[in-house]
Amino acid sequence: MFIGEYNKSVIVTYMGVVFSILGIYNALNNSIRFGMMFLIFAGICDLFDGKYARMLIRTKQQEAFGVQIDSLADMINFVATPIILALCLGLNSWYHLVIYSFYALAGITRLGYFNVQVENNIDSTIAFYKGLPVTYSALIFPVMWMFSFCLLPSFFNMLYALTIFVVALLFIIDIKIKKPRGYAYLFFICLAIGLSTFIILKGV
Repeated sequence: MFIGEYNKSVIVTYMGVVFSILGIYNALNNSIRFGMMFLIFAGICDLFDGKYARMLIRTKQQEAFGVQIDSLADMINFVATPIILALCLGLNSWYHLVIYSFYALAGITRLGYFNVQVENNIDSTIAFYKGLPVTYSALIFPVMWMFSFCLLPSFFNMLYALTIFVVALLFIIDIKIKKPRGYAYLFFICLAIGLSTFIILKGV
């Protein structure tokens, strides 16, 4: 009746997209803090969706579908959502649009390269990523946003825009980023909890 592969292996990936939609909704309704919090939640989903999917029995078709869905979800979660959050922060000058365009193109390139690596059975056999995974934006931008509480608005806006540009560069520069293993997952979870707690308390 419906096209696509509907199985439990994509649930966590889909949850991440829903969190991003909630983040965009809050940002557009002048609640940047909840926009950032839902971006973090989307990042946590992406951190674990692959591990969760590999725990389940899947056909080759379902595995291939999962790879494509993951990258398409990443485009929404970690490329489109950060741009919308930045626009809602008021970074909407012409040069910001240039930066956003570069960020989007770098993100697309990064995700396309990742898909090719997976299809050629290269990515899963190495201990390092080439370039910064787009998922890292789910922690980088909330951390940078926290500086808005202690910096002058003009300086913060410049720093935040520069961060977007640098992150975009890191997406496509051929540098080695170690893949998270073991305790690294615990570190990311603790950081996400700490950031989310800060965001909630700032609204109290």
